[in-house]
Amino acid sequence: MFNLAVSGWEIVARTAIVYIALLAGLRLAGKRELGQMTPFDLVVILLIANAVQNAMVGPDTSVTGGLIAAAVLIAGNYGLALVRERLPFLRRAIVGSPSLLINNGEFVEDHLVREGLDEDDVLMAIREHGVGDVKDVKMAVLETDGSISIVPANAAVTRTRRHSRFVRRGP
Repeated sequence: MFNLAVSGWEIVARTAIVYIALLAGLRLAGKRELGQMTPFDLVVILLIANAVQNAMVGPDTSVTGGLIAAAVLIAGNYGLALVRERLPFLRRAIVGSPSLLINNGEFVEDHLVREGLDEDDVLMAIREHGVGDVKDVKMAVLETDGSISIVPANAAVTRTRRHSRFVRRGP
């Protein structure tokens, strides 16, 4: 039950490799795939989880092996989150950047193609935000989490202040 069938370090290495491969695969799949999951997407995610389980722990079915794999996944995710916040180029590579889909009532066709969206997808998001026509949209943005933000053409401009949580005081 608790005895490892393979080396603990082998489980660590296998898990790290699978984590990096899945992170790259999901990043290449695009923002839309992450934010707008269909039942088909859920099935694929569940099957991937089942498929990579053996790749992470090999022939080991012990509780210890499972805990090692889980610890590597949690630590890897935590470590990557810390690093990406400090290195902007890594953040863009992992998280991506928002994409402008509509600008002043006009679709930005090359951005739609790049993101794998069609006009119907964006029109549905516009309607969900209570806007009836693309001409009534000042801006539509595909955010890094896969959601689509809509700014109506008649939206009032508001200014916000940026607050700093950590302010250094004198020496």
